[in-house]
Amino acid sequence: MRVTVLGGGVIGLSAAWYAARAGFPVELVDHGSPHGGSWVAGGMLAPITEAWPGDEDVLDLGVESLELWPEFARELGVELSPAGTLAVAVDRADAEVLDRLCAYLATMGRSASRLTGRELRALEPGLGPVRSGLSVPGDLAVDNRALLRALREACVASGVAFATESTESDVVVIAAGAWSRDLHPLLRGVIRPVKGEILRLKARPGALPPPRHTIRAQVSGRPVYLVPREGGFVLGATQYEAGFDGDVTVGGVRDLLRDAEVVWPGIAEYALVEAAAGFRAGSPDNAPVVDWLEPGVLAATGHHRNGLLLAPVTARRVLTLLREGGNSR
Repeated sequence: MRVTVLGGGVIGLSAAWYAARAGFPVELVDHGSPHGGSWVAGGMLAPITEAWPGDEDVLDLGVESLELWPEFARELGVELSPAGTLAVAVDRADAEVLDRLCAYLATMGRSASRLTGRELRALEPGLGPVRSGLSVPGDLAVDNRALLRALREACVASGVAFATESTESDVVVIAAGAWSRDLHPLLRGVIRPVKGEILRLKARPGALPPPRHTIRAQVSGRPVYLVPREGGFVLGATQYEAGFDGDVTVGGVRDLLRDAEVVWPGIAEYALVEAAAGFRAGSPDNAPVVDWLEPGVLAATGHHRNGLLLAPVTARRVLTLLREGGNSR
């Protein structure tokens, strides 16, 4: 059964790789947008700190996928950062948000350790005057661009053919992220682009080193994260309902730098090496759509903020559906 995968982000590449190494002839079609969500992602694999009431199914799926990640990364030869996440609050209102998250996690059988500001700064001396926070040691992180390169190499090694236009096939897998909405009528009212801007910063000589942990902060109600990279970190991310507007706005850059400097004051000594905007594939309930749309057409999209995290569990699900043959919706 010949399979065409539409989309070369982390979901499309992972699905193509799983299908090809299982013996399916696979073609991957991608137009290589610089605004793809996988290319612009921060690289957090953090279902616990993404959790929120009402998203229980997303939490469970994220935890399931996180358990697959060590083996997934090992097979690809990609390194994971195992330091975990520190979720920090700057003021009393921010602390209350984290308190609600902690209480919610307890009801779901998940745990996070409460830390004082002093305890947080003992773990990360570069932190600013944060009030309190949570430690989530089980979270992971990955260099998203190293991951995409490794997935592409794994696809090539498994026999995946790459193209810019599709040819005839038996099954089409729609994995084009936010652009999936234009590829099938049933996705038109389900998938939407959610714009996000991120910055990449590099430590200059004399600057404090980047954090060891992923830092997720609430600054006067605004979320911001710092994900360590070699010699620097990724700073993100804004979130707008702005269609396919690919511009990086002055306001977005200002807000990210302002809030990050509160959390990590040494940021002022870093070099700003990249500012980019990308599009997450939003869905009405924040859950992905991974199922048959009709015989011969399979969707794997709508992962919103969790595309990297959910890559292995999505690829496994796609492979299961392909093996079933696609004769039912």
